[in-house]
Amino acid sequence: MKLLTGLVFCSLVLGVSSRGWFSFLGEAYDGARDMWRAYSDMREANYSDKYFHARGNYDAAQRGPGGAWAAEVISLFSAELR
Repeated sequence: MKLLTGLVFCSLVLGVSSRGWFSFLGEAYDGARDMWRAYSDMREANYSDKYFHARGNYDAAQRGPGGAWAAEVISLFSAELR
């Protein structure tokens, strides 16, 4: 768990260093919202498929580096919970 926390923190610092904090955090928030929308659609369809996960990742990554970071972190945590 400490390793995962360290990796998340390092990726956050590296991602933010290339852009401003506010734009990065805004992209991360929007990316997390895209992931949540895909998860909600999956629950509504009552069907678990990799399509919804891939769609959420794609939509989040289109937001920019912040969105890609949010998608990666959410994917790591969801994989760890299984």
